[in-house]
Amino acid sequence: MGRFIYDTINNSVDIEDRTLAHLRIVIMNKLRRSESFMFTIDMDSEGISRRSFWVHPSVPLQFAFHGSREPRLNRAWIDALMTSASSPNGLFVVPEPPEESAAPAE
Repeated sequence: MGRFIYDTINNSVDIEDRTLAHLRIVIMNKLRRSESFMFTIDMDSEGISRRSFWVHPSVPLQFAFHGSREPRLNRAWIDALMTSASSPNGLFVVPEPPEESAAPAE
């Protein structure tokens, strides 16, 4: 279980490492383009069911991973998350789609 830390440790949420690795790609790509956006995540702890962050390039953030190995990335999931991040409602964790298989070589 990793952690998304926005500004301070008091402003953080625990997220499964595989999901966090995909979110890191999407969030960093949006911020690299200086695009602010809303990031909303469902939670089941401390009586809070959902938490939203206004992600802006001027606010420090960290992605802390518990595991030592980098999770394999699913390009289709990154694309789905990027579509979500660019929508009027902002970034939500959408279900992971099946990985696209590579075309057979001729």
